[in-house]
Parts: sequence; C-alpha cells; structure tokens
Amino acid sequence: MTFNPHTPEDRAEMLKAAGAASIAEFFAPIPERVRFPELRLPRKLTEMEAAARMQELAARNLAPAPGRTFLGAGSYQHFVPATVDQIISRGEYYTAYTPYQPEVAQGTLQTIYEFQTMVAGLLGTEVANASMYDGATALAEGALVTVSSSKKKKRVVVAGTVHPSYREVLRTYLDGLQVDLVELALPDGFVTTVDDVRAALSDDLACLVVQYPNFFGGIEDIQAMADAAHRVGGALVVGTYPIPLGLLKSPGELGADVVAAEGQALGVAQSYGGPYVGLLGTRQQFIRQLPGRIAGMTTDSEGKRGFVLTLQTREQHIRREKATSNICTNQGLMATAATVHMATLGPEGFREVANRCYQNAHYLADRISALPGYSIALDAPFFHEFVVRCPVPAAEVNEKLLERGIIGGLDLGRFDPSLANSMLVCATELHDRESLDRFVDSLAA
Repeated sequence: MTFNPHTPEDRAEMLKAAGAASIAEFFAPIPERVRFPELRLPRKLTEMEAAARMQELAARNLAPAPGRTFLGAGSYQHFVPATVDQIISRGEYYTAYTPYQPEVAQGTLQTIYEFQTMVAGLLGTEVANASMYDGATALAEGALVTVSSSKKKKRVVVAGTVHPSYREVLRTYLDGLQVDLVELALPDGFVTTVDDVRAALSDDLACLVVQYPNFFGGIEDIQAMADAAHRVGGALVVGTYPIPLGLLKSPGELGADVVAAEGQALGVAQSYGGPYVGLLGTRQQFIRQLPGRIAGMTTDSEGKRGFVLTLQTREQHIRREKATSNICTNQGLMATAATVHMATLGPEGFREVANRCYQNAHYLADRISALPGYSIALDAPFFHEFVVRCPVPAAEVNEKLLERGIIGGLDLGRFDPSLANSMLVCATELHDRESLDRFVDSLAA
C-alpha cells in the first residue's frame, strides 16, 4: 500500500508557513515543457536495443592508447599492475564499506592499517588517516586541521602555484568560517619563493599552503617554506602527488606539518575524474584533529595480533557537532587499490616509475624547446610536468593534435586569459621514445 506521512491538513499548514497557495508554485522555476508528467522521453527500449544504444554512445569516446595523451594536471595515466584489479574485485573487498563492527572486519582493518603505514612512509609524516575523498578535499581538510588545532590562529595563506581547482575547494571549505584566507598572486616563472610569501605571514598564521611539485610542475623550496611558516608560529601544509616522491625527498622530511595528496596514480583509473582517493598525513600533534578514522594494531586477550578502529571522529558517531569534519566515509575500495599498487611495486619499483617519468619529461622538454616558436616557460627544476609557450593559442594546438589522435597538454588559458598561449604538458612511464617524438613532430607539422 502507498504510504504518505503527510495528511492534507499537514500539507495545508506547511504551504501556509511557506507563503504558497499550492505545491505547484515550488516548481515555477522549472520550464513547463520538462515538468513531470510531461517529460518527453524517447520510447522505451528492449534490453538488446538499450545495449546497442549504449555501445553506440561509447564508440564516440576517444580512448587514446598509452603514450598518446600528454594531459596531467592532477589526473594521470600510469601503468596499473594486474594484481590491483584482481584483488579489489574479490567479494570481501569489492562490497566492503566502513567497518561499523570492527571486531568482525579484521581483513578490512588490516588493509586500512597497511594503507596508513605506507602512506605515512610515502608522505614522510608520523601518522596518516584511512583516506579521504580526493586530493582537493584532503588539502582543504589538512588546512582545517591547523585552524582547529589553534583557536587563535585564523589566517590561511595559499600560494598562487597551488592547483586552481584545489584553491576553489579550499575557498568553499573556509567560506562561512572566521578564517582569513589570503590567496597569493601567480608569480612570474610559475614558482613561488619565500620572498613571495613572507609579506603575508604574521603571528596569526594557522598555515601556509603550497604544492610540491606545484600545479605548473615546478619544484619549490619546501624546507624554506616550512622555516618561514614556523618562524611565525604557523604550520606548513603541502599538497603533493605520490609518484614524484619516488625520487624527491618527502614533504615531511622537508619540514611539512600536514601533507595531502591525490592518490589516483596509485592503481586508480582516471574514470572521468572519480572516484579517486585522498591521502592525508600529519605530525603526531595533530592526530586528534584528523578527520575520518585511523586503524590501529593491538593484541587480544590471547596475545594474538588484531586490528581496531583507534580513532573515529566522524560526525555520525558520538562526536556529532563536535566532529573534526563532516566527511562521511573513506574511499575504501580506492584505498585498497592504492595499497595493492604500492605493495606490488615496492620501493625499487616505485623509484623506477618515478625515474622513467622524470627522464621522459626532460627529453620531451628538450625536444620541444628546439622547435621554432615554442619555449619552456618554467625556469626551475621540474619532475614530469612543465609549461610550454606556444606560437598560437594552446586551444588551436590541441585541436591540431587531436586530429592526429593525440591529446595535448592542459590549456592554461582556462584559468588565466593571459596564459592562452601556454599549455601544461605531462609525460609518464607509459610514453616511449617513439610516442614522445611523434608528439614533437605533430607540434612542428
């Protein structure tokens, strides 16, 4: 039978309180032609017809082979070992959500524990939580950790070389809070220095937020940034990406207090932008302010090893309005993929992937810089992304590349009209010498 919790009298009282004569008034902003039940839907399809239609739509997608895309900017094509899909497709992982009854979820808790251990080692932090939604929200939550840890420090300074989308998410997170958000201008040369941030630092600094390597590929002096933030009693929050850390010193080693990262490169498919997995680690002093949960290892009454949820400060539990964050879950399946990916590669494999990315990008940059009309705009060390100045708008260059089955770099004019002739180019271990030369030849054509 149909259940309707509202009586006609209830609805009349609610309409009166809302100042409306009928429910139809609430739908006035929606054009009549698309209102229910006048939806003009196509005829219904059989299962075979629906499958054929979906195949037809899928065929319109451009799915370039590895080595034919040079687009990065936070989402990257990397080789994913077969072990990743094999393991995360197992039923006990594929259907797992959050261990509300942790005593009977030992396998899930152990996986989370291993994930945290590897993430903390990768980021160079003392602790890491059980994952976040993605890199952008992880960075915003990381900044909030420093704000909530100090009741008096309310200034957050963000470098102009942090990912524009991440800065937008941070803006959204801090909107409505009594936080002084200071966004620095994009410096010439696409690299933020201590001199660029010094004037914005003050005694009320909660944190300075930078990226390493930054959005434009440049490697900034994180140690100097940490020293500058600490000098005024603030913290350094660093957004990063796992693969460069196979070669570079970790942010934690360089003095960062909070480190956030996008973990998509660790066995997670690009999938049109999600779901991804955010990594977040901090110094021990911030552990009580970390959002989400932390799994710990202990022993039971018989002395056997076991795993427990050590901290779970989410709003759905007893903390409620006192919760450190309103994040509702961890990306369990994606975190498991990252765990399997890191375990499969191991330290040597991880270092080899990073080295190939570095070598491919620098070979490509050298070849592009030799082309008439093209130049490398990034005057600083870089890992596997760099800014290319083009003789014409980057959008036109990308159109030409697409005609040859190549996805070019990111058109930076999307974020700043003055950068319309600049593109952000990326190379990974999936590129070989032939694919890099093909890209350069296509630019020259």
